[in-house]
Amino acid sequence: MTSLFAAARACLDAATPDDKPALTLAMADAFARGELAIPTDAPPPEPIRMPGRPPRPRLVHPRDLPRRGFGSDEGRAAFIHAVAHIEFNAIDLAWDAVYRFRGMPSTFYADWVSVARDEARHFAMLRARLRELGHDYGDFDAHNGLWEMAEKTAHDGLARMALVPRVLEARGLDVTPGMIVKLRSLGDDATADILDVILREEVAHVAAGSRWYRWHCERARVEPRARFRELLREHATGVLHKPFNTEARLQAGFDLDELESLLAAAG
Repeated sequence: MTSLFAAARACLDAATPDDKPALTLAMADAFARGELAIPTDAPPPEPIRMPGRPPRPRLVHPRDLPRRGFGSDEGRAAFIHAVAHIEFNAIDLAWDAVYRFRGMPSTFYADWVSVARDEARHFAMLRARLRELGHDYGDFDAHNGLWEMAEKTAHDGLARMALVPRVLEARGLDVTPGMIVKLRSLGDDATADILDVILREEVAHVAAGSRWYRWHCERARVEPRARFRELLREHATGVLHKPFNTEARLQAGFDLDELESLLAAAG
């Protein structure tokens, strides 16, 4: 395999919780060694479809997911599973950005290959912790919201960068610090330590979304703040929830105007 687009497609198609992260790490290493070219004459990407997925977890509507507290091992396992599912999806979201959007600068592909590598590591850490609690990925139901947004933005790189990294994935910047505090208060430092790593690295992932969102806006001669407000109104109803982690979001490339837009969209 010599094409980065073919490698991205292979990672998207990988279906098991063993194969997808393992292949992701292997392809990211190959790219870092210069073994995967970015062809300028590649055919258009195939129509978007569901990436490879294991038979479990069962995908349900978010409202059908039970609410569980952290007070029991089962509740903590369900929480870790939910975060692991986000990371498993995030592997695909990063590879889809690589596969889907052709003719971008080489640094765009380098950014999202790096994100894919990080997400694979995050998933592996969470899965190992889940196994320590007597469970595995697939033991709890999950939802498909992240990939559904990827489908909606499949043919619009500007909207993809605005809505997937900067809205859906950035939600982790807001909620993770409180989760870390709660887990440490319960004596679960092992899980909290994993979330510390994820939080730190997710700031850089959202920052990549900010960087490439603004790149798209400049290329299209679109005012980024106004367009962000429009996209929030069109697509983020019911998705945004206060409070926002202002410090982390500023580090991730948001400006004060955009934070005001988020607050307004959250109601």
